[in-house]
Amino acid sequence: MATAPEFDTPVLDTIAAMTIDSLEHCHMDERMLIISRIAALVAMDAPAISYLAHINPAVKADFTVEQLQDLLVAIAPVVGTARVMSAAGHIAQAFGVALALAESEAEAIAQAEAASRNMS
Repeated sequence: MATAPEFDTPVLDTIAAMTIDSLEHCHMDERMLIISRIAALVAMDAPAISYLAHINPAVKADFTVEQLQDLLVAIAPVVGTARVMSAAGHIAQAFGVALALAESEAEAIAQAEAASRNMS
């Protein structure tokens, strides 16, 4: 089976290292951490790719769509409606990308399993 090519990713590597360092020094529970980070992303009008990095941790922390909506409602008076509406669009885009990546990964696994069965 072919291996995936390796890429030099200094920016992503730096962001990952910063995130790990932050988590090691933060004593919040997973849910509070997700709430804080999403609120910060909304406040700074972050792009969809920034939300994408928080989808899996939010799912693992059992963060629901309703809780996300409550968060957006709670911070709207502080950050403004334009930022909240922008965030809603970016979050929807991030979920779309996450779903597409999950489907692509599932298809690749299914193809690899089928190829493995055909070789046996």
